[in-house]
Amino acid sequence: MPVTQRWCFRGQIAGVGSTSGVRVVVGRWADSHLGSFADAMVETAHGHRVLIAPTEGVAEFICATYEFDEVRIEPIVVGGPPGEWQVASTSLDLHIGVGGRMPLGRLLRLVPTRVAASPAGATAIDPVARVVMRGVRTRGTALTGRQEFYGATDLHAVTGLVGRFDDLDLGSLAPVDPPCGFGFSSTPRRPGVTDVLTTVIERD
Repeated sequence: MPVTQRWCFRGQIAGVGSTSGVRVVVGRWADSHLGSFADAMVETAHGHRVLIAPTEGVAEFICATYEFDEVRIEPIVVGGPPGEWQVASTSLDLHIGVGGRMPLGRLLRLVPTRVAASPAGATAIDPVARVVMRGVRTRGTALTGRQEFYGATDLHAVTGLVGRFDDLDLGSLAPVDPPCGFGFSSTPRRPGVTDVLTTVIERD
């Protein structure tokens, strides 16, 4: 079937777990058809899935791809000095320490970016990702039938976490376990920050 729409998002994804049982996926997008923006997907220990998005337009696009129990439209900013992500919104206050490049990140750096970030590259690596990282997929079909491809180009370790979600203290850093249930793929079990080009394709 012919491709009717193609959208690309270039940025970084931080995936972290916490001793409170809350798991958080933060997107920091430098370039997309929606402009530059940040968003956060939060899953509580009880499995309640919350999207935090800065605008209705961003929320509408994300909700056509992923599944949530609640959507909150509120300003969300990701900043901080080198080696730290400071995530701030009305609902979420999160500080993430970012460490050195992980072994998988070193391998990803050996692959030409145009190959690693392409849908073909994501398709080729998907069988390996399924085996090596439980819950992780690099390609799949989203809610509305859209195809999504994650082209990872680098990976850094997360070294620490402090923060709150609503009135809940998140505690300290923990694995992303169980895997997040927003869509066909989760972030890796080991907390990390991934440089990624996400491609979303819609066909007739």
